[in-house]
Amino acid sequence: MPFDHNDHYHRLLLRKLPRHGRTALDVGCGTGRFARRLASRGYEVDAVDPSAKMIAAAERTGGGPRFRRADAASATLPRARYDVVTCLASLHHMPFRTVTRFRDALAPGGVLLVLGCYAGHTWWDLAAVPANAVARAGAAAGDRLRRSGPPVAGAPVRAPEMSLTAVRAEAARLLPGARVRQLLYWRYLLTYTVT
Repeated sequence: MPFDHNDHYHRLLLRKLPRHGRTALDVGCGTGRFARRLASRGYEVDAVDPSAKMIAAAERTGGGPRFRRADAASATLPRARYDVVTCLASLHHMPFRTVTRFRDALAPGGVLLVLGCYAGHTWWDLAAVPANAVARAGAAAGDRLRRSGPPVAGAPVRAPEMSLTAVRAEAARLLPGARVRQLLYWRYLLTYTVT
């Protein structure tokens, strides 16, 4: 698929970064695109992914982050270390309660940013269907004009199991004060700040 729903939200996530942040953890980093964007903003980035294939692809492109194969749901994460923890389209691959491990890895004033996928459909999703078709067509035309090379191998895919309602309820229970905003393209943005 030429249009990447997750990459579409990179700019939104970058606007949510803490102003004076210096350290970041990117969970489920895949090929490292967002981790490299964090590094380009001056962050010292640790990027983890459970897939050896994805970490190998990320390391081939280089660009500053420290890539490591690890499952964030069970790996040891340093406590109170990061100014920002990001998790793009990866949380549904692990138990939702893993957000508490991300919270514990945040330094005081740190921000958790989860771009998540939810199961089921809402009325808002109807707007995503034509928008998705237009975005995919535009991306495909751009790729043809640039005559880009073969696509990079994709990350493992898993359908989300939690509805948006369930995500909101669990976020409220596990991360009091967290905000969950529904986005286009079957995504949500969870933001949480450690006080």
